Amino acid sequence: MEKGFLALVLHTHLPYVRHPEYKEFLEEDWLYEAITETYIPLLEVLTGLERDGVPCRLTLSFTAPLLNMLSDSLLQERYSHRLDRLIELATKEVERTRTDAVFQPLAQMYLQLFTRARSIFVDRCGGNLVQAFRHFQEVGAVEFIACAATHGYLPLLRVNDKAVQAQVRVGIDEHRRFFGRDPLGFWLPECAYYPGVDEVLKAQGIHYFFVDAHAVEYATPQPFYSVYAPLYCASGVAAFGRDAESSKQVWSSIEGYPGDFDYRDFYRDVGYDLDYAYVRPYLPPTGERVNIGIKYYRITGRTDQKAPYDPHQAREKAALHAGHFLANRQQQIERLGVAMDRPPLLVAPYDAELFGHWWFEGPQWLDFLIRQVAGDQQTLRLVTPADYLERFPTNQVATPAASSWGHRGYNEVWLSGENDWIYRHLHKAADRMRELAARFSNPDPQQRRALNQAARELLLAQASDWAFLMQQKTAPHYAATRTTDHLLRFTRLYESLYTQAIDEQWLGEIEARDNIFPALDYQVYH
Repeated sequence: MEKGFLALVLHTHLPYVRHPEYKEFLEEDWLYEAITETYIPLLEVLTGLERDGVPCRLTLSFTAPLLNMLSDSLLQERYSHRLDRLIELATKEVERTRTDAVFQPLAQMYLQLFTRARSIFVDRCGGNLVQAFRHFQEVGAVEFIACAATHGYLPLLRVNDKAVQAQVRVGIDEHRRFFGRDPLGFWLPECAYYPGVDEVLKAQGIHYFFVDAHAVEYATPQPFYSVYAPLYCASGVAAFGRDAESSKQVWSSIEGYPGDFDYRDFYRDVGYDLDYAYVRPYLPPTGERVNIGIKYYRITGRTDQKAPYDPHQAREKAALHAGHFLANRQQQIERLGVAMDRPPLLVAPYDAELFGHWWFEGPQWLDFLIRQVAGDQQTLRLVTPADYLERFPTNQVATPAASSWGHRGYNEVWLSGENDWIYRHLHKAADRMRELAARFSNPDPQQRRALNQAARELLLAQASDWAFLMQQKTAPHYAATRTTDHLLRFTRLYESLYTQAIDEQWLGEIEARDNIFPALDYQVYH
């Protein structure tokens, strides 16, 4: 009998970025980088575990924007082209460093990395990574959970209850479309909870969701087991609280593993380091220097003088850190078990893109950890929240506190001086969308297209990513432009429906540009 459980939860999300009107678009690189550095490596970890017969139970959320992008033929083609260019540059780098005993092996490493990524993406998966991941659902290694349609920040959208309901329902509908199953769990965007949102989840058949630690610690009444067992809301939906101790050890770049001096430095990239004329063919059309994806240095320390990266040393450190993490969880389980009448549960949720993209060795660490846990079934076992609820169906009833996992734990990241202007427009558009759904109960085919596109534009405008990017001052202009563009298109559609002056050519253009949610029905707002 194991003494405790660990639920590893990877939240896999990117904002919907697709620009067919341009030959190349800088922000599409977010997807291409994540495929190479996170999604394909994660797929390789799961493949290796299955090959070696290592038991694995992970919880993975794939959001609807990411699922739609991964399944889009244009973006698949563009990613293949991106890999071809990276392979070309890596080949040049192998030649350029041929007499350098330090950097030649690193150049070879990147050539192998990009070549293997292309082989997996094109030859093994036929460009369809979603189908490749779905296999691990079928063999029981992964439980996939749903998320809101465009990762809308629900506590700030609930001014109109239909806005929240639509985000939840469309997200779940898309999950069913891609995975062929009803989701048991739901990832609240940014872990942002408000009392009552669980009722919305309950109406859509959801059994559980995740919250940050303080949502449980300040629940009413006070939980007996803190975050080490789930709570049932009055609705009957379970809330699982994040274990801050295990989470911080991984995600913190200062106190956690990713900041170790032996790991690869994310910020030193040949896009900035090498001669401009040499790297210019691999930079955006605008010519600005950006990260290309070839990085030759390790973190080294808080200094500009970086030492060359040693992949073997980094891999050994990843194994060491996996062992350290497991030992700490074992000690935590032993300590908690004394005061509990059931085995404690440690919930460790992370953004999936941490593993591989921000922390290059993250997938190796994950692989080492799962294998080490498999060798220690007496103390700790990997489970999904659904596994836990099946084994322990009786839990305390309480109401979690309003919260998020953002800075300081509440709404301020998504409601700040940089982004608060968006909400009056989002609320007005949501009111108008509800009005349209009530007004047009029997539309003709052209009106139906316009109504569905209006719903699509509203959902895209509501993405929490835009407010986050504005507040963080990373791509703030792009985030503001995306918000205003979607709202302006929504407004034009709203007015054209009432004036019976729908511009069919323009409607076709915006349908083709943002072709997310092909099965969307505007009556979700009725």
